[in-house]
Amino acid sequence: MEVKNKRNFILLGHAQCGKTTLAESLLFFSKATTRKGSVNDGSTVSDYSSDEIERKSSINSSLLYCDYKESRIQFIDAPGYADFLGEVISGIRAVDSAVVVVDAGSGVEVGTERAWQLLEEAGLPCLIFVNKLDKEGADFPKALQDIKERLSKNAVTVESLDAPDLIEAVAESDDKLLEKYLEGAKLSPEEVETGLHLAMDRRKVFPVLKGSALSAEGIEELLNAIIHYLPSPLERVSTTARNPAQPEERSEVAPKEEGPLAAFVFKTIADPYVGQLTLLRLFSGKLVSNTGFYNVNKKIRERIGPVYLLQGKEQRVVDSASCGDIIALAKLKETFTSDSLADEKHPVLFDEIVFPEPAISASVKPKSRQDEDKISGALHKLTAEDQTFKVTHDPQTKELLISGLGDLHLTVMVERLKKRFNVEVEMGTPKVSYKETITKAAKVQGKFKRQSGGRGQYGDVWIEVQPLERGKGFEFVDKIFGGAIPRNFIPSVEKGVLQACKEGAVAGYPIQDIRVLLVDGSYHEVDSSDMAFQIAGGMALRKAIVAAGAVLLEPVMDVSIFIPEDFLGAISGDINSRRGRIMGMDVKGKTQVVKAKIPLAEMFTYANDLRSLTGGRGSYTMRFSHYEEVPHKIAAGIITKYQASKKEEVEV
Repeated sequence: MEVKNKRNFILLGHAQCGKTTLAESLLFFSKATTRKGSVNDGSTVSDYSSDEIERKSSINSSLLYCDYKESRIQFIDAPGYADFLGEVISGIRAVDSAVVVVDAGSGVEVGTERAWQLLEEAGLPCLIFVNKLDKEGADFPKALQDIKERLSKNAVTVESLDAPDLIEAVAESDDKLLEKYLEGAKLSPEEVETGLHLAMDRRKVFPVLKGSALSAEGIEELLNAIIHYLPSPLERVSTTARNPAQPEERSEVAPKEEGPLAAFVFKTIADPYVGQLTLLRLFSGKLVSNTGFYNVNKKIRERIGPVYLLQGKEQRVVDSASCGDIIALAKLKETFTSDSLADEKHPVLFDEIVFPEPAISASVKPKSRQDEDKISGALHKLTAEDQTFKVTHDPQTKELLISGLGDLHLTVMVERLKKRFNVEVEMGTPKVSYKETITKAAKVQGKFKRQSGGRGQYGDVWIEVQPLERGKGFEFVDKIFGGAIPRNFIPSVEKGVLQACKEGAVAGYPIQDIRVLLVDGSYHEVDSSDMAFQIAGGMALRKAIVAAGAVLLEPVMDVSIFIPEDFLGAISGDINSRRGRIMGMDVKGKTQVVKAKIPLAEMFTYANDLRSLTGGRGSYTMRFSHYEEVPHKIAAGIITKYQASKKEEVEV
């Protein structure tokens, strides 16, 4: 297939707008399939995983293709839920254009707005398809008005090439055509079609088509528009890459079939039957089955087996792939998402995909010892497949944490653990990593003396504790003079103090930001030992923390909240209710960015709460900022709960 006859795009839109049904109609009309699948009965080509069939909704992006009028069309059916935004972001990196689907009854919804923003950032041209015209409540004029107001005023219908709105929009995008138009001369159909194609490439016009994926109304017109108006790989927006030897230098990757190989891995699939599948887009050159490539990121060569075209879950072997193709390779050992593949003599590095940071976390605990043995490998495979899914181990709380973009995201991942890897876990709310510290200086004695027949145990220390600045950690200062404690026991005292710092004094949390001065003590010629001085050091430290005005510290997060302006009041009030402080505001396009500092303890339900407050239009990112003192009332509750649990342990 000649490169000029290739088209590739991503299907985007809000959840339930009909993208998957539209994909089925495109495949069936172009005779790529012999029957049209249904979302309701779980028979679609793209929603093939068990969790998608069960939920009747797309969770993964899937790759499809068809041949129509001597053109090869490859497209990605992407999910519409915000929890799976990573699939959209990675899919956009593989294509040259997009088809945005809008429900004729619901108009532009939040998922559509978010997708549109990503397309603007990527600079990709797109068609708009108003779907479900046969549904009760469908209103095309209203939907079109909604598109113009919320997406672009340059959205125009293309039912005929002599429509005044279309001709005016095309003329305004080209100086020569505009001059002719203003002089009153009529633009020929060829000029309109050529002008429309050029205007689309520059994102100055967005053609709107209408129909129904369910009844196949408008499908032929959409396929024709895809071929006539969307760019070929030769016409796509400029693709640039860096030179690994001089990373500050960027150059354009020329889309040539005969050029050196330049490809980018945009997705990894952990297939339970065939193992890892690696999906990549070729921007230049050719890749032949059973050869190999150079991985620029890893600086290694890797051998490949067959080259596959994907039709949903079906892998179809092809001899080779070239510029513009989106393909899959199986069982690669070193190559993963965001890796750049090239000719070793002409290495290029594409920018890595920037995925959104996780917004919500949960603790997970394996249900059995057998699950405990398998969980690490299973989670590793899921994180390789989904870059917005993170797994961490909190050394303080000793919890295994999973993090993602929302409740649904985490629920789906836990279900996959069970269905794919036969690993069952219990989910819970993570514990907050509090710390303990002091507010004033104090001097105390720690004396350990035990006599139980034979040799006894004796260690006696005096320490002074002083508060340090936040984030300074821990200091131990030896102030012993005159041999009050022999030199060989001083490291033992420090060891005991450090152990007590790990275990906490008032609520069981690590102690930080203190200076401990060992100032005096005594010893016994026979009974003193390393262990006795360790115990004495720990006793002294615990007494000192209580005497020095112990307080709890909590992690405070830097939070950036992205919302439409209408929700500023509601968000400001909500931040205050979470003990947060607004630090500033910014504007990014049509979006308000609220910057705040909020305690982590108040953020565990924020992903869902923000969605409710903004009708799904809000999103946020957060990262650790610093530790801050917990308000007395809240701290008292935490300490009381801890002391009650210790009392129960003693009684048991």
